[in-house]
Amino acid sequence: MMTRLRLVLTLFLAVLAVPVAAQQGGPFAPRMIVNDKAITNYELTQRLRLVRVLGQPGNAEEIALDGLIDDRLRVAEATRLGVLPEDEAILAGMEEFAARANLTAEEFTALLTARGVARETFRDFVAAGIAWREVVRARYAPRVTISEAEIDRALALSSRKGGARVLMSELILPADTPERQASSQALADRLSRTISTTGGFASAARQYSVSSSRGRGGRIDWIPLANLPPQMAAMILTLAPGEVSEPIPLGQAIALFQLRAIEETGTPAADAVSVEYARFRLPDPARAEQVGIRLDTCDDLYGAAKGLPEEMLTREVKPMADIPRDLGMELAKLDPGEMITRAWGGGAEIVMLCARTPQLEASPDRGEIRQRLLNQRLGSYADSYLAELRADAIIREP
Repeated sequence: MMTRLRLVLTLFLAVLAVPVAAQQGGPFAPRMIVNDKAITNYELTQRLRLVRVLGQPGNAEEIALDGLIDDRLRVAEATRLGVLPEDEAILAGMEEFAARANLTAEEFTALLTARGVARETFRDFVAAGIAWREVVRARYAPRVTISEAEIDRALALSSRKGGARVLMSELILPADTPERQASSQALADRLSRTISTTGGFASAARQYSVSSSRGRGGRIDWIPLANLPPQMAAMILTLAPGEVSEPIPLGQAIALFQLRAIEETGTPAADAVSVEYARFRLPDPARAEQVGIRLDTCDDLYGAAKGLPEEMLTREVKPMADIPRDLGMELAKLDPGEMITRAWGGGAEIVMLCARTPQLEASPDRGEIRQRLLNQRLGSYADSYLAELRADAIIREP
């Protein structure tokens, strides 16, 4: 009887302890209050993991918290206007988002789950974006018109400008397990704050980097700006020579970049770059090294892959904007016919650049120009609208 009483008492005290634990900072305790809606520690942890998986440049913790605050405001406004998305629209949005990484929603969700991101976190992230798109459309789309004169001016301003190339150094840290990701993130944060010279960056790269450039102090040869993944190019342009970037997630790695120099090339700048590349996967890293010695072009890979399953060799053409950032950075360093060998599962994969094609649109389509101007106008209105909602909101710590 006494044993049973102790058990009941223990359970009772445990139940009472739950709110206390939450108030003291448990996973479901409020981290921030936006008007009357709480953002919990759990939600912040989940969004932080999502931000890192997606590779958003900048301070991940600030991006995660700001994103959740904005999402609370977006969803609240969509609720007020009665434009919350239906489940079907959210599922379609998840598929569309996953397709950017050439995955289905199910595959992308599985990848997120493996990195500790719950499916509901991904769903809520997509739902908030769709809700906000509907808010902006409902509020501004009927009032926005693009005149023929505006299209003419845009066409006149689209005359070609000279391109640029950049000289950078890289420091790549491993993030292939949760433990390594946490330690590398802390190290990257510290190095980003403390390194102020090219010599200091080179020394840190030699000590910590896992990239093949570590022996050169992380130094990379000149790269045309257009060859970089678009988000990376935009980030690099915000740096002054000698400045170090914020930590940038690159798949299963975390990177720091230091801009050493930038110069105009005098050649026309491409609107976009498409690359043709091949990936040849082998379970034996030593075998991959042997194969690589005999390769001169992408066509040589077909002979090396003879007799192996078709999925071991892939060759495709994609805009640089559609390629995962970690792979895009590797391809940006290569000339056609050059290759790298990198880890893949328990084996290795050969990545070879077959061709790179700049896309210069000599005569933009007027319909495309109209849509581009419309999206820019709506985007500007959306940013101002969200800033207004933030200014009017009561955002406080609990």
